[in-house]
Amino acid sequence: MESRRLLTCLAADFDRLHTVVADADLTATVPTCPGWTAADLVRHVAMVYLHKVECMRTRRFPQQWPPDVEGEESVPLLDRAYAALTAEFAARRPTDPAATFVDGDQTVGFWIRRMAQETVIHRIDAEKALGQPLAPIPDDLAVDGVDEILVIFLGYASRRWPEEFGPALKEATGRTVRLSAAGRSWLVTMTSDGIDVRIGATTPADRPDGAVAFVDGPPSALLRWLWARGGEDELRFDGDSGAVTELRSALATATL
Repeated sequence: MESRRLLTCLAADFDRLHTVVADADLTATVPTCPGWTAADLVRHVAMVYLHKVECMRTRRFPQQWPPDVEGEESVPLLDRAYAALTAEFAARRPTDPAATFVDGDQTVGFWIRRMAQETVIHRIDAEKALGQPLAPIPDDLAVDGVDEILVIFLGYASRRWPEEFGPALKEATGRTVRLSAAGRSWLVTMTSDGIDVRIGATTPADRPDGAVAFVDGPPSALLRWLWARGGEDELRFDGDSGAVTELRSALATATL
C-alpha cells in the first residue's frame, strides 16, 4: 500500500478518533483494552505518536522516555502529538532512515504504515468505549493491516523474540491456518520454533494442501478479529478449530 494512501487513511481515522473523544466523558472504560479509560487510550495514542517522531528525528529509540506530559489535558496532548507526527512525515520521504523495531525496514515509510494501522485500531477502541457506531474501514487499509499483523507481528516477531512466543507455541505441531479476504490469502504455520507466513492469492474454494483450518470474510472483519476487536460474526470458520485457537493464542502474545 502506497505511503500517500496510508497518510490519507491516517488523517481520516485521526479525524474520526478526535471527533469521538473531543467532547466525551473520558472516564468511560475501554472494553477492548482492559483496565483503560478513554483518557488512557487518548494519552496512549498521543505518546505513541510522539515516540515515533523521536525515532525519525534522532534515528534511534529515545533513551529518556516517556516525557513529562502530566500537565497537559488528554485531547490537547493528542492534537499536539498528531501535529508533530504529520509535520515529521511531511518533512521526510518514505525512504528516509528512521529507527524501527524491524531490522530489515529502517525507514520513515515503516512508521507511516504502522501509525495508519495503529490509529484505525484505536479509533475503533474509542468508538466502542464511547458507544459510537464503528466507521467503515476501507478494504485496502484493512488488507494491508491483515498483512502487517500476520507478517510482522506474528511471522517476524515470533522469530525475533522467540522467548515471548514460547508459551503460546510450546504445543504447536506445524498446523496451518489459511486466512482469506478480498482475493488475498495468508497461510500461517505455527511451530514450536516460530510462525511462518506465506502470502498467496488463492480463493476459499481453492484450498491448498497443508491448511487444516480456514478463516475468510470481509477485510475489515478479518482485521478486527485479528486484533480482538470483534468481527467474528462476519467471518466464516472451517476445519480444525484447535488450530484457530492456537493462532488466537499467538495473536494475544503479539498484540499485548
